[in-house]
Amino acid sequence: MNPTSPPPVPKSAFRVTLILNAAKRRLDQVLLEELRKQNQSLALRNISRGEFKELFKKKRIKIKGQNATPSSALAQGTTYVDILGYGSEGTEPISDSD
Repeated sequence: MNPTSPPPVPKSAFRVTLILNAAKRRLDQVLLEELRKQNQSLALRNISRGEFKELFKKKRIKIKGQNATPSSALAQGTTYVDILGYGSEGTEPISDSD
C-alpha cells in the first residue's frame, strides 16, 4: 500500500490525526481521549462534554470533509479529523451565525 499525503486542513480548523491499530466503534470516545492528551490546544484539551457534543451538533467535526457523528465508526489505520472553528493555534471557536 502506498502512503498518500493527508488532505489539506480546512481554514480555521484544528487537525487531529488518529492512528488506530484496530477499528473503533465510536468517534466521540476516541476523539475526546485524544483531545485530552494533546498539548496544541488548551481550549480543546479542556473542553466540556457538553461543548464537545455541540461541535457534533453544529457539524464542526469532519472526517474527509464529511460531517461526522458521535457514533461514526473508525477503521483501522490513519484517520484525519478536523474540528472547524479552531485555528492552527487551537484558539477559542469562531462564533457562527446558526
